[in-house]
Amino acid sequence: MVANSEHNADSARHPGFIVLLRHGQTAWSVSGQHTGRTDLPLTNVGEQQARDAGERLRRTFPASFDARHTFVSPLHRARTTAELAGFHDYQVIDSLAEWDYGRAEGRTREQVAQMHGRPWKLWDDGTQALESSLDADWTATLPDGRQYAVHNGKGETLDDVYRRTSRVIERALPLVESGENVLLVAHAHVLRILSANWLGLDAQKARIFRLDTAHYSVLSQYKGDNVIERWNC
Repeated sequence: MVANSEHNADSARHPGFIVLLRHGQTAWSVSGQHTGRTDLPLTNVGEQQARDAGERLRRTFPASFDARHTFVSPLHRARTTAELAGFHDYQVIDSLAEWDYGRAEGRTREQVAQMHGRPWKLWDDGTQALESSLDADWTATLPDGRQYAVHNGKGETLDDVYRRTSRVIERALPLVESGENVLLVAHAHVLRILSANWLGLDAQKARIFRLDTAHYSVLSQYKGDNVIERWNC
């Protein structure tokens, strides 16, 4: 009888949530420069945004997140956001790194269009539309004087990113189905693409999901469907 009661309790358990947290502000999120694999730090504003995001998350999820279920991009801006938000113990997942923008890296859309010789949009044209003449290795200087190495190469396709978000979902899904909450701290584009993947949407649909710096969103399951619980909070 006890075993049956436990089984009934388990089968009635509500699925867990996947919580997506975008990193705080960087100099390039202000300037509009494509920030993929260039390992930029947070600005002072971004650091405070991360602390504030942690407070909001703790109000919504007072039990916090198990370190075994907290996954973070390898890039500095995501790891710093996780730590300042109060999530010091986590696992780094390479598949949560931001889209490799290739020849658009470190450049605004307008700059890319000028160098490309015609209008260019990331979601429509992709990184592969940009000519190899835009390949470069250079040093970017931030407003505070710090310098960072930038690489412009082939980059990733949208489908490349979509496929690697599948690996993150495959890791998170059993936890969600067992009632555990999962926290993913990463970047705007990769988290938007992951959300489209979660919903079974075409990768291009990710463009309609706005996700601001240090804002969080929640994915869940409802009556057998993968859904959005809340967005850009």
